Amino acid sequence: MNRLKSKPPLIPKSIIERAKKLNTTLMADALYDSNTGVMDYKIKPVSSGMKVIATAMTVDMKAGDNLMLHQAIYAGSEGYVLVADGKGHKKNAYLGELMAGAAHAVGLEGIIIDGFVRDKEALCELGFPIFAKGFTPNGPCKDRSGEINTKITCGGVTVHPGDLVMGDDDGVVVVSQIKIKDVISKAEKKLAYEQKRLEEIAEYGRNHKKGDTEGVIEPSWLKNKIGNFNM
Repeated sequence: MNRLKSKPPLIPKSIIERAKKLNTTLMADALYDSNTGVMDYKIKPVSSGMKVIATAMTVDMKAGDNLMLHQAIYAGSEGYVLVADGKGHKKNAYLGELMAGAAHAVGLEGIIIDGFVRDKEALCELGFPIFAKGFTPNGPCKDRSGEINTKITCGGVTVHPGDLVMGDDDGVVVVSQIKIKDVISKAEKKLAYEQKRLEEIAEYGRNHKKGDTEGVIEPSWLKNKIGNFNM
């Protein structure tokens, strides 16, 4: 049986560049009206400031065994992020300094694992985006097969090869490839709204310090929402 299926097409660079101007909170808000793509809150970057936006290559592993993750790293290339279903396993780390260094060397954009990793200090120094549930010094097995580039579940979210994956300090969001343009457009509109609101809040604050108490700071939607509870 072929355990390594061909890599999915890369998401166009124009889409990736638009996504780079956004963040996971905006993407999560854009996904609000559909099935959520937000991973378990425990999956976080190993070091603050790490961010990844790339096309998903998926890895299905047996609990505690990282053989397929090794294979996926050397099959990877620029533009892809590995998203690995480690089954939430906590007794063994799926990767450490050596594997992270190799992934960085081949050009991968990052690795996201539903499981644990190790060599925290070295991973932080490397700066290569790694997202995981935690750390343990115990190493994994390398004895059992799995699959690469097939549908998986990671952090409670279904991930297909070719999906858009974004990770930052707030967590990880996955956007189905068939919804990418729509979700990004919604996120861009939310960004514009938030920027406008920040300007309004800043202006109100400046005026308030000058003794000008006119005007309102509440968002326009709040009155209508609260009014629904006035019986």
